[in-house]
Order: sequence, then structure tokens, then C-alpha cells
Amino acid sequence: PSYGRVISIGRRKTGTSHPKLREIETPLDQLEKIPAAKIGIIDAAFCCLGTTQAKAGAQDVFRRVEVEYPRQAARLAKSCGAGQFLIVTAIGADARSPIFYNKVKGEVEAAVIAEGVASISIFRPSLLLGHRDEFRWKEKLGEPFMRLLALVMVGPARRLRPIEAETVARAMVRVAAKPRPGATIYTSDKIDEIGRP
Repeated sequence: PSYGRVISIGRRKTGTSHPKLREIETPLDQLEKIPAAKIGIIDAAFCCLGTTQAKAGAQDVFRRVEVEYPRQAARLAKSCGAGQFLIVTAIGADARSPIFYNKVKGEVEAAVIAEGVASISIFRPSLLLGHRDEFRWKEKLGEPFMRLLALVMVGPARRLRPIEAETVARAMVRVAAKPRPGATIYTSDKIDEIGRP
């Protein structure tokens, strides 16, 4: 209800129908070729793009999906007048990390900040729970254990609790309603607090 229209850009259609929704189906390596005029003026851009190292198959492909495509999305959003860019990365994101996954997540944060959108909100959730179109066996195996473990995660450990993807989505929309200048990082515990029903 906060938006007059929603434009979804992705590799495939969402399967959702709504009078406010317009979908642009494109390979992600073609993002830079989408003319700003095709999108029009926008207020905010939400980037929830991600893959797994197994699905990517190689580190350079993983880095392209995780860093280059979101960077291009931020650039496109800015060219369409967006004053906000909201992105999901991951807990532990750090461009200086010796762990490849965390390093790449830190690199994408730096990359989108460098694009210069006035307000950038970075969401660093812990393990995401909820329906996925693809089966990720490691996550599925750990999910019941993490749900049980979450019951005893208190204090500083709260930020490690698994979180529902829907909660992250709600938090993003609520944060977008009150943009803050510069870059703001939301840890998993804060996302949970903001995104509760």
C-alpha cells in the first residue's frame, strides 16, 4: 500500500499477479542494458539476489552473482532516481574476512555503498527460514536444529538465531518507510525486532 507501483526485475516471472506489479524478465547479466526509461522514476530499490557456492559452481561466478549484479542494480536504481537501496547480505559479512563467503558479502556491501545512493540499508540476517523454490540440503538439515537452538539464544547470541524470510521482507518495507541518510546496517536481531508481525 505504500507504493503506487512495484517493478520486479528477475530471471523469471514471480507467478504473482497484482494491478500494481510490472515484471521485467531478463538474464541478470543484462541488467546494465535495461534503459532507465523502461523503469521510470522510482523511490526505492530492494535487492534480495543471492545464490549458493554449489549452484554457482565456481568462485568467480559466485562473486559475479553476489557482487556485480547487485552493484549494477544499485547503479540502475540511482539512474532511475531512487533515493534508497535496500539489500540483503548475510551475518558475518566482512570484505576483509578470510572466509570466502563472508568476504564476498562484505564486498557487495562496499560495492553498493560506492554507487552513491543517498540511503542504503544493509540487512544481515542469520540462517533464513521459509519456502525456497530450490532444495538446499545443508540448510534443510540444519533448520530443525537451529529452530531448537534459537530457544536458548539470548543476549548477544540473539543475532545468531535463524530468521524467517518473511520477517526480513517486512523489516525491509518498514525501514524503507523511514529512510536514513548514508549506510545503515541491520543485524539479524534488529531485523527480527523491526519485522515482527
